[in-house]
This record gives sequence, structure tokens and C-alpha cells, in this order.
Amino acid sequence: MNYPNGKRNNTYNKANNKISHGNRGQTLEKSIDLTNRYYINENIAIIHKKPTPIQIVDVHYPSRDKATIKEAYFKVPSTTDYNGIYRGKYIDFEAKETRNKTSFPFINIHPHQVNHMKQCYEHDGIVFLIIKFTLHDEIFFIPFEFFNNYWTNYMNGGRKSIPYKEIKLHCPLIKESINPRINYIQVINEIYSL
Repeated sequence: MNYPNGKRNNTYNKANNKISHGNRGQTLEKSIDLTNRYYINENIAIIHKKPTPIQIVDVHYPSRDKATIKEAYFKVPSTTDYNGIYRGKYIDFEAKETRNKTSFPFINIHPHQVNHMKQCYEHDGIVFLIIKFTLHDEIFFIPFEFFNNYWTNYMNGGRKSIPYKEIKLHCPLIKESINPRINYIQVINEIYSL
């Protein structure tokens, strides 16, 4: 990602051979953003990435076109990454990447996000996660119902992750292509008969 100061933020820093986790999910999110643009342009669905609400505290103004945010804070905890509408149904989902080969750890998601998804699900929204296992180079569509069973067990002191083998066995794989890049609408059509 290029920031207004012109500096590039790399995930891998060659100088000290360390991995920065600040950009985890960026590759997946960029692909989903391209997919959503395709859906909008083709009048298939209207799905947008939700902006993260921030409170700007300090801005440096050397000149009007070179303003730099020096300090900012999250206003409220964010909900999920994406929402919109498809064939009259509300769509709400979270996108996550993991480098874990054997499971999707719950440390990657926050309770307030799950509460938001649960509320949307209870109001008949189509709610899911898109999870990319980067080391397997596989992207899965995780219906909220499937995810919530494991989350509820976790909140009651159970396992702190969803096993990869269970996801592979029970959740649809989303194949990548050129247009749309990650065709999750096709999976929605198959699961929810839309």
C-alpha cells in the first residue's frame, strides 16, 4: 500500500528478514475489491468494503496538498469487512487470511465482529466468512452457521480454532479466475438457491 507520504509499506522487510503482519489480508481484500467492482459493473450485486471509522486528532499542514495525519484513533470497533445487497438479500461477510496450515485460529476474529454477524444472520441476512489459507493457496466460503458452531464451542472453553480438514470437508472452495476474481456469488447461488 502506498501512503500519502509516498513511502511503500512492505509485508516483508528484506533489510532485517522480518515479516510485518500489518498487511495480512491485503491480497485477499484486493481480490475481493476487484470482484465487487466486477459485480457492480455487471449489475450483479452491490457489495462494498466498509470504511473503518477513525477519529483524526492531529494533522500536519505544510501546505494544502501535503496534509499528513499525525495521530488518529479508531472511533468504535469495526464490524465486518463487507456488506451489500444481492437479489434482494442483505449480504454481510468478513475476509481473513491465515498462514496456519492446520487450522483457522480464532485470534484472527473479534467477538464484536461475531456478534454483528450473528445479529445480521438472525435478521435473515446471508452471512459468511471468506478465509484464505495462503500456504495451501485455497480460499473457502464459510457459512456463518458452520463458523458459529465452532465459535460457540470456543466461547464455552473448547478448541481455539477450526481445523483445516473440517473446513475442507464441509465448506465450498472458491476458485480464483480473471473476472470475477473470487466468485463468491456463485457459491451463494449454490448454497442459498438464489
